[in-house]
Amino acid sequence: VAGACDHLARRFSAPLVTTIHATEYGRHQGWVDKHPQSHIHGVEKWIANRSDRVIACSHFMREQIADIFSVEEGRISVIQNGIDPEDLPAEDPEELARLRSQFAEPDENLVLLIGRLVYEKGFQLALEAMPEVIEALPNTRFLVAGSGTHEAELHKQAEELGLMEHGTFLGWIGDDVLHSLYRIADLTVVPSIYEPFGLVALEAMASECPCIAADTGGLREVVPIEGAGLRFRASDPEHLAEAAIQVLGDPELSKRMVEEGLAHIRLFDWDEIAQQTLDLYEGLVVATDAA
Repeated sequence: VAGACDHLARRFSAPLVTTIHATEYGRHQGWVDKHPQSHIHGVEKWIANRSDRVIACSHFMREQIADIFSVEEGRISVIQNGIDPEDLPAEDPEELARLRSQFAEPDENLVLLIGRLVYEKGFQLALEAMPEVIEALPNTRFLVAGSGTHEAELHKQAEELGLMEHGTFLGWIGDDVLHSLYRIADLTVVPSIYEPFGLVALEAMASECPCIAADTGGLREVVPIEGAGLRFRASDPEHLAEAAIQVLGDPELSKRMVEEGLAHIRLFDWDEIAQQTLDLYEGLVVATDAA
């Protein structure tokens, strides 16, 4: 796609804009010396430097793009991702109760781990933390929802840690079920090692589920250090466990996080984000026509 976009931009003398949500370099912690990672990294660097403007989904990504692709920061605009709470479907309380009963009893805590099951999402760190959480709060269960290349390894890890009787691996889920899972969970954990933005955290807040997240990458811009969410030290299972125990063991804190989370997500309004994007495109077109 990169080559085709560049060709069309040159053919019609149109400005070329590339939006980058993640990089191969970041996904693989810098290990991009072998195929296919080396090829993908090369294409990303090439198109970023061919573009008149690059859009990054966070300030973290802006710095990474400038650093690893040698793109001038003045050509990189930050337009964050967003969420529209109005798009979340209304949920029948009885249906939610039936769904929750498949994974936890009414008096149990349900911890949700949701997303692509790949190494950089850090689910292995969350599983490593679960024994400590369960020891402190024995009425705690976990639910892993998603699929990916790391899925079998996570199953194996859970078995080795003796966790299988305390949780469920749900596998791939569609958006219709995804938002329901947030609503039945008592806590969503986002343990990413590499995270350009952190949409899962916003979805959890919008669905009135308390959220704790790793203090890394774009999550620092999405999850406040206190109030609407809590952040734990990245790649630190013990600190993750402490944060989870703190939220699950304090109903007042949990309630406060939900209330402040609903207010916080208004900062990521899709209408405003769409307007920022339109303004950028129109500005480039005007500048190109005037040149």
